[in-house]
Parts: sequence; C-alpha cells; structure tokens
Amino acid sequence: MRILFVAAEVAPLAKAGGMGDVVGALPKVLNQLGHDVRIFMPYYGFLADKLEVAPEPVWQGVTMFQDFTIYQTTLTNSEVPIYLFGNNAFAPRRIYYGEDEFWRFTLFASGAAEFAWNYWTPEIIHCHDWHTGMIPVWMKESPEIATVFTIHNLAYQGPWRSYLEQITRCPDYMEGDNVMAAAIQFAGRVTTVSPTYAEQIKTPAYGEKLEGLLSYIQDNLVGILNGIDLELYNPAHDKFLDQTFTKDTLVKRIPNKINLQEETGLEVNKNAFLIGLVSRLVEQKGLDLIMQIIDRFMAYTDAQLVILGTGERYYETQLWEIADRFKGRMSVQLFYNDALSRRIYAGCDAFLMPSRFEPCGISQLLAMRYGCIPIVRSTGGLVDTVSFYEPANETGTGYCFERYDPLDLLTCLIRAWEGFRFKKDWQKLQQRCMSENFSWYKSAAEYIKIYKSLKGEKAELSATETEKLNFFETSIT
Repeated sequence: MRILFVAAEVAPLAKAGGMGDVVGALPKVLNQLGHDVRIFMPYYGFLADKLEVAPEPVWQGVTMFQDFTIYQTTLTNSEVPIYLFGNNAFAPRRIYYGEDEFWRFTLFASGAAEFAWNYWTPEIIHCHDWHTGMIPVWMKESPEIATVFTIHNLAYQGPWRSYLEQITRCPDYMEGDNVMAAAIQFAGRVTTVSPTYAEQIKTPAYGEKLEGLLSYIQDNLVGILNGIDLELYNPAHDKFLDQTFTKDTLVKRIPNKINLQEETGLEVNKNAFLIGLVSRLVEQKGLDLIMQIIDRFMAYTDAQLVILGTGERYYETQLWEIADRFKGRMSVQLFYNDALSRRIYAGCDAFLMPSRFEPCGISQLLAMRYGCIPIVRSTGGLVDTVSFYEPANETGTGYCFERYDPLDLLTCLIRAWEGFRFKKDWQKLQQRCMSENFSWYKSAAEYIKIYKSLKGEKAELSATETEKLNFFETSIT
C-alpha cells in the first residue's frame, strides 16, 4: 500500500510530544512490513542542523496564495522518504506557538493536499491531530484516497470555522465548528492512541465538548495503543548512558544513578530514592497536584527529585523556587534534552506521571524499558500500560492511584518510597517492567487492518505480512 503520513512532528527531527514518537516510529515498521510509506512534514528552520537536505526541490506549488517548495530527504536510521514543506512561515526555529500558528498549519495541510493530488498520490493519508484536520474534509472530493485521522490530544482542536473561511477553502459540505470536529466527521477512520482514551473521550469529563460527536461516530472510532522504538531506546546499547545494562545485570545500573546525581546537582547517594519527571510542564500533566504535596513529601521522606522539561511560566517558576528550598535533593532542569531524558530513565528509581488525562503517554513506556518504576494516575493510556503493583502476589508493573486528588498522589508516592526499601522485591519489579513488550509491531498490524478495510479489502494481514511481523517480533531484544 502507498501510505502518506502527514504530521507536525517527526522524532527525532522535530518532537514536542508523543505525536513525534509515533510518526517517527510507525512508518519505519510499516516500511519493514513491505509498504510504501512516506512522511510529509514542515521544513522547520532548525532541521538543516539535524540532517542533510538536497538543495534542489523535488516539486513546487501554490496554495492559499502562497508559494511553497518540497524537498526530499530520509528519516533517520531508515529508508522512509520524508518530504519537507518549505515556506517562510516555517523558517523560524520553533515547532509551535506564535500568533500565526493557526494560519501556518492550515497552510501546511493545504500544501499536503496539493502534494497528494499533484505529485505523489497515496492510497491512504494518515493525518495527525488538528494541524492536518482539513485534509479529510478536502479528500472527500477524491474517493480514491482514504484518510485516517489520529487524535493525540483532544484538548487542542485548532481554529474555528469562522477563521478558516477567511484563509482557506471550506467546501459547502463541510460540517463542524472547528478543525478537529470536521476531521472527526470526514475521516474514513478515527483513531486514538490507546483503547481507554477512546472510551473516555465519549464522556463529558474527557470529551472536551466533542463527546456527543465522538459517541455518534463510535463505530468509526478505534483505540490503538502506542508503542516505542525498542532499537532506539535500548538500555543494553544506549550510547547516551554512562553504563549500559539489561534486566539481568541491574547492578550495572547504579553508576547511571550516581552520575545523574552529579550531573543535576543532587547529593550523591546510591541509596536515596530518586524520582524522575520528564514532561511538558502544563496542567494536564498533573503539575498542580505535585505543587500541592511536594513540600510535605520531601519533608516526610529522604527522597530526591529531578525534573526535566519546559512549559507554562507559572509552573517553571514555582518548581524552581521549591528546588531552591531543597538544595541537593531536588533539581529542576528547565529545558529539553533527549540524552538527559534517557539518563533520567536509566538512573532514577521511579518515574512520576500523575496526569489529569493522558491519551497514551510515551514516557512511562520508556521508563519501564530502562527499569524505572512508573508512579501514575490510572487514566487513559496509563491504564493500558501500567498495572497495579501487588508485592504479595508479585504482579503488576507500577504504583497507581485513581482519584485526581493531591492526597491520593501523596499516598502513592509514600507507598513507592517504602517499597524501595525492599531491594529484592524492587529488583523483581524492575525486571518485570523491562520484560514488557511495547514494540510497534502489534500496533502496526492493527493499523494495516484499518488501511485495508478502507480500501475495501479484508481487514487481515497477508501471509507475507504475518511472516515478516513474526520475524521482527522474535528478533526484538
């Protein structure tokens, strides 16, 4: 099949959240399974620092009264072609934000539609979040091209129709008050990045005022759990770690903890309970819960905390002030660095993720991959990936709490701090986490079935696809 992924983020080239990880990994797996998969993304101003791009464009076009240029390159460590949408709107060295955000991504989506109509025609266009939401609307005019629309975060719904009508073509048949609503109605299939989130968004608590529409199209709504790139994120071979290790050599993990403490200004103590948090610093990620209980938790325990990320100025300032009160025990790194995030996964004992809502979450999967025990709120994809730890039965993979309540978070943290004292049980828990298989192959199989059903074929894998899938699954280390 010819499949075109259209997205604002593609890891490791441009990543701000989980979408980047999905678009950076899933096409590679589909390519391994024999499909002609290509990616269409903006040519951000910083991309020239990260990869080589031929100076000559492969195609040029005009849309929304704007000239654009398409350049071609290849996704890192793969054979997947990437087409870069070049326009001055994406020259700044940023992915999101700015007063022109709605306009520039509508332009990007329109350019992708022109590309599919006039340069390389796919059988399936796989669209990601509101930035590409107009594509399913426009593709209604091209029945030979089916569309899949993946919701990574329903809270961000894009521009309202009144604004869209001023800047681009809105067909007479278009319905929906904003881009997200329109995409949900016109996509051949709507997917979310976890089964639990697919159910939750049909309720007022999580539906962001679209729960009625999502309930109406529920037969066309599917939740498919995200995976991670197990080759890219492998503690046995990760070049960013001070010491590589496996689930059978966890003693080698200790130098990573000591070096992380030194790197982030924490007191060097291999016996301290070290908690990590790698996240956007926004309300969705449970920052308001953390702010309410962190002083009490730090006073009650001898734990350490390292935080990596950027976000809303309020949370950045408050966390910085709290860290100043707990020097040597709390470190706040207000930037994002992939190498440091891996060292946090590999050096911390536990990983904190108390999200208010979580479509899927990638960080908890990476943490478990590196033997870092997740402490999570049971919501969205966290329900589907982290099971409740029961020491007596030696089952479960993490510490979980259900109510979005600061006291429940505090109780869960203290349970984890106390559990860390039982080293043999903790090591077994780490090994259970590291044994979990969150590869993309199982998820890719589900997407292939969707693509085939949209083409009118049987929604099942061919013998060749099944053979390749089994081969790659068994080769995972």
